[in-house]
Amino acid sequence: MKTRVKLSVLILAAAALLLTAGCTGKTGANSSKVYNIGIIQYMEHSALDAAREGFIQALADNGYVDGKNIKIDLQNAQGNQSNLSTISDRFVSNKVDLVLAIATPAAQSVAGKTKDIPILGTAITDYEAAKLVNSKTAPGGNVSGTTDMNPIKEQIDLLVKLVPNAKTVGVLYTSSEDNSILQAKIAKQCIENLGLKYVEVTVTNSNDVQQATESIVQKCDAIYIPTDNVFASAMPIVHQVTKVSKTPVICGEAGMVTNGGLATLGINYKNLGYQTGLMAVKILKGEADIKSMPIESSTNFDFAINGTVADEMGITIPDDLKKYVIK
Repeated sequence: MKTRVKLSVLILAAAALLLTAGCTGKTGANSSKVYNIGIIQYMEHSALDAAREGFIQALADNGYVDGKNIKIDLQNAQGNQSNLSTISDRFVSNKVDLVLAIATPAAQSVAGKTKDIPILGTAITDYEAAKLVNSKTAPGGNVSGTTDMNPIKEQIDLLVKLVPNAKTVGVLYTSSEDNSILQAKIAKQCIENLGLKYVEVTVTNSNDVQQATESIVQKCDAIYIPTDNVFASAMPIVHQVTKVSKTPVICGEAGMVTNGGLATLGINYKNLGYQTGLMAVKILKGEADIKSMPIESSTNFDFAINGTVADEMGITIPDDLKKYVIK
């Protein structure tokens, strides 16, 4: 009898040990844990919206579905710094498991509030310049993500191809956006390397866009606008001015072209967001430590040409680019 009792005790102990081991293993999409994910978006415009959609799609495609095993808290700051701070405090207070920060100001805000919660960024041009990481290859902290650095030289080459008679190129950007400052600097070098004259006008917020555009069209033959959040949201205003002056605008991304620009060779932001989502999956599964996750970049760029705007400007689209025309 005693032998049987001892045997039963041993079996129960072994079962408990196996159960404990199972509970302490790596968690993943099939885990019973519900992960809280905060999404902080700087403002609403097509590129940032697409990045967000791509991120959520990547999670869903890998078994992390909102309302099932993840809970997404989506917050939009509407371009307001005070809102960014409030949202960041909310995520830290709620102890979310991971944050997606869309655009540089969003990442800078939440990164300033926590050194513990993993933060993945997207629609950010230069993480080092924004002081979000130690280096692109070895972030070293709680921030990593994807960069939307544009093929700026190729974009300026596209400008020259579509507007071959241009002698002066104007650049519009927001003086407070680190991403825009960096891109404008690169654009200036590319423009001057081609023997063209460079002029620029900057804005501080969307209220300045119309006046800035009216000013620069008097000084240039064509305009370049990088991936700039203020201008991305205000492209219809830019178009109102450039339509009258017949000044072609080459943009940093396709959403800006759809809203009134002439053309771009740019990043697909939904794909970029999806790429960021795949990084999140690795973190949630415990397969990667954000401290050692290098900043990832897109390797594919898409042409987009606004056919209606081309007609307004009297621009002839070269045969090899006609397949990229959208109406």
